[in-house]
Amino acid sequence: MTATETLSLINAKYTASAVRADQYPAGDYAEIALIGRSNVGKSSLINSLCRHGGLARTSGSPGKTQTLNFYTVTLKTGEEGRHPFFLVDLPGYGYARVGRESRRQWAQFIDAYLSSSPRLGMVCQLIDIRHPPMDSDIEALRRLKELGQKIQVVATKADKISRMAVRKHCEIIRRDLGLGPEARIIPYSAPSGAGREELLDEFKQILLK
Repeated sequence: MTATETLSLINAKYTASAVRADQYPAGDYAEIALIGRSNVGKSSLINSLCRHGGLARTSGSPGKTQTLNFYTVTLKTGEEGRHPFFLVDLPGYGYARVGRESRRQWAQFIDAYLSSSPRLGMVCQLIDIRHPPMDSDIEALRRLKELGQKIQVVATKADKISRMAVRKHCEIIRRDLGLGPEARIIPYSAPSGAGREELLDEFKQILLK
């Protein structure tokens, strides 16, 4: 992104919830999906990215989201550029109190989406910056790589630790996920929007291909 260019998300709106391909919204917009453990802050990140506090409902009950939620959003680049796409919020994984059968069913329809959607351009894997990645995070990343997906790791809740600790915690995430030094990890704070421009720049690289 150039020093003079401003990126923003506009016209954000909820579009559909789905568990099957025939329920996905029609159209040929590219998709950018968000995945992560339950309560990692996906809804808060969506609201922060879109600067729309009520767009995605946040919940104090981990594991509550059980569908793929599609939002139609437009990336605005400069004065004239408009690039609509679908932002897709995937159900959280790794919540122990959800029954085994429910976890299996969720895994099936999430995997079906990740492995078959022709519009999917990038998956953002969200990791809570305060804690090392868990086995479910490592397994999710392994599967995304297996599917050949472009992956952007986002370290959420960066406002919960000191600025001095952010780099250290990102390096722990890098190490435990087995990422190389070239892999970019974006620390993100939903309350302040820190990391927003960096993440939107990654979106731009996908949408302007």
